[in-house]
Amino acid sequence: MHEWIDYRDSVHWTHETARVYRRSMPPAHTGAPSIPGASIPSSPGPQPLSPGRPGYRRMSLALFAAGLATFALLYSTQALLPAISGDFGVTAGQASWTVSAATGALALFVLPLSALSERFGRTRMMTCGMALAVGVALLVPFAPSLEWLVALRAVQGAAIAGIPASAMAYLAEEVRPKALVGAIGLFVAGNSIGGMSGRIVTGWAAQLWGWRAGLLTVGLMALACAVAFLALLPRARFFRPASLEPRAVGRTVAGHLRDPLLLRLYGIGALFMTVFGAVYTVIGYRLVDEPFSLGQGVVGSVFLVYLVGTVSSAAAGQLVARIGRRGALYLAVTTTALGLLLSLADSLAGVLAGLVLITAGFFAGHAVASAAVSRTATTGRAQASALYQSAYYLGSSAGGTLGALAYHASGWAATVGIALVAVVGVASITLYGSRVARTERRPTSLAAMR
Repeated sequence: MHEWIDYRDSVHWTHETARVYRRSMPPAHTGAPSIPGASIPSSPGPQPLSPGRPGYRRMSLALFAAGLATFALLYSTQALLPAISGDFGVTAGQASWTVSAATGALALFVLPLSALSERFGRTRMMTCGMALAVGVALLVPFAPSLEWLVALRAVQGAAIAGIPASAMAYLAEEVRPKALVGAIGLFVAGNSIGGMSGRIVTGWAAQLWGWRAGLLTVGLMALACAVAFLALLPRARFFRPASLEPRAVGRTVAGHLRDPLLLRLYGIGALFMTVFGAVYTVIGYRLVDEPFSLGQGVVGSVFLVYLVGTVSSAAAGQLVARIGRRGALYLAVTTTALGLLLSLADSLAGVLAGLVLITAGFFAGHAVASAAVSRTATTGRAQASALYQSAYYLGSSAGGTLGALAYHASGWAATVGIALVAVVGVASITLYGSRVARTERRPTSLAAMR
């Protein structure tokens, strides 16, 4: 059984990291660690990336750009849903499929593409996914109907699926373990910046020139990010190709699905994203309706609250170091729930304050859970991360669709009700994990006393 890992252990090495490290070192008298937990060898050879070492800054900027492009493209239609509904004459639930199709396709394709990354490499998979996603982004603005728009968005989501899990596995292999939470936090921060900037850019462009111009603008922004990613990303030094034999992949996936801790982390990611998908798919409709009646550009600017998510995700490592992983998750749950309740207010200030808390809680919880997946899996990290991403984006699809249907039926309070049920689910899983950890520690403590 897995323990809840305390990130304050600055020299913790996973079995996989030690194995890859030993393979990378010269065979004779290198001083490489023979067991996990040994100190970093001082002899020449490839060294894991960490703050202050050559390549760490380039890696951070490259994956920040990848995260920015990923979220900007994945949710590019979300702030435009009221305009898309008006142009095509469809309901909020129908228009929401332009978001759910992308996230749903990502959830379906992330696992098989992560298996390909085990054979062909993390950087190659991220590069191909980025190129295809950007190419489709330049076609999306010219979709002649809602059906074509949904289909193109599904293709875009499938292309994006090659990026997140490969990025997590790349970080787990290339970055020193004690710096992993911070590195993943920066990648997630890129997600939040992308989500914010994509929505702001599309909102103002749509107000000036229409929603199609908004989508074209975000596509060009993603193109610039892709160029930066290709120019900056250091080559992988610790990647070793694995077999694509289906049975081996199936055994790896089955092993992850039998791991109780990984299952809990997958559930946490899915439920957190259900909250986020419901809130941000519907918030545009609420703000353009009475009593707010905001314009499309102003609604897009509301997504500046994503900056709070950038800060909370980047600070996740320090938060875990102070109060532990479970403490960080409890704090994220409480913050998110308070934000949902505040958002019920009929004042714009109350709604904005609620969005700030929801965003801060969500991104902190996501950064902690996703980093825990990378640390917990000692083999098949790409598949472990892919399963997390699959659960995460299935949660997004479910949240977006259910949130929109609830809003169409009973208004914002119904959307908040669905989100609160998901928050209670996260709290329940975390509480159960706490009890399991206490139960597992008790026999060890009794044995030590004897």
